[in-house]
Amino acid sequence: MPDFGGRPTSKPSNPKPVFQDPIIRILLIPFSLLYGLGVSLRDFFYRQKLLVSVKFDLPVISVGNLSIGGAGKTPHIEYLIRLLRPYLEVATLSRGYRRKTSGHQVVQVNSTAEQVGDEPLQFKRKFPDVLVTVNESRALGIPQVIQDQPQTQVVLLDDAFQHRSVTPGLNILLTEYSRPFTKDFLLPSGRLREWRSAYRRADVIVVSKCPDDITDEEKLRMTQEINPFSHQQVFFSSYRYLQPYYILNPTYRIDLQEDISVLLVCAIANTDYLRSYLEDTVGTVRVREYEDHHYFTDDDLEEIEKVFTLLPGSKKLILTTEKDAMRLELHRKWLLEKRFPVMVLPVEVYFHFNEGERFDKIVKTFLLNFKA
Repeated sequence: MPDFGGRPTSKPSNPKPVFQDPIIRILLIPFSLLYGLGVSLRDFFYRQKLLVSVKFDLPVISVGNLSIGGAGKTPHIEYLIRLLRPYLEVATLSRGYRRKTSGHQVVQVNSTAEQVGDEPLQFKRKFPDVLVTVNESRALGIPQVIQDQPQTQVVLLDDAFQHRSVTPGLNILLTEYSRPFTKDFLLPSGRLREWRSAYRRADVIVVSKCPDDITDEEKLRMTQEINPFSHQQVFFSSYRYLQPYYILNPTYRIDLQEDISVLLVCAIANTDYLRSYLEDTVGTVRVREYEDHHYFTDDDLEEIEKVFTLLPGSKKLILTTEKDAMRLELHRKWLLEKRFPVMVLPVEVYFHFNEGERFDKIVKTFLLNFKA
């Protein structure tokens, strides 16, 4: 098992590769408008039935967002799995983003991120008894799910809000507290994949990654800003970070403490929420960020090793997210050879204002009232 030995040295630089130049964003507005024209045409075609959205005779719950990445879809899917699997045969269907295969795949515990994608593999590792599948087409994937597991009673669609080929029975839209869709703009000038007005399709809107101390006043302000329709319910959620575990042995766990120096290695859409948590929890935080779903290269590993060596203090570790661990473990030989303390930080969702039970009731009521 890796130890926490090390020596105090100098602080490495870590420029954050995030593009936020307002001038460039303004220059990109014409391209956003062209993109928006295409989105509007697609919406028109669906409304006029020129493009058909399929409904299925079993419950389908979609979890997605209007923006590109970072809203917390994966932890919310896991919340639903924990809620439903004690009572129902649950299946998940994802695209398997950035996998190196195509077509329909049933995810196995011994699959790799290259075969099925990092998030589906994460689902399967955490819930081995749940059918986890990937398919580029949701409309074709759901019939295949039923064929794979005829006793399936509910399908959870991951990141499917903008994919209109399937009409879910319950449509859950996530939006980040710090980057709500109400203050965003279309790609490439902003982060929206559809016009803001597309939120009307949601049945439930969850403001995710809220501060732990969010107030009733902030809740009211954001609810008014979202301006939900009469059929929509708005909730506010946050992450609860759990004990980190060693990437190659999940039974080995530690507590994060103030005397530990951490190198955070991650390839997720937005690290601000996680960084804030670590800065309040451990002594020193250095960060190496990569593009979302990035496959780590040998050069990346050399850089990670170099920065880890320079971390100050006698107790230090490399910390990564569960999603990133699915891709880091592709370098199992390096992990075994270096014996670095590479720890994985698990996370769970909870709802503010004692509204978890109300959220659960909405999901359960939808399932109880579902008619084929």
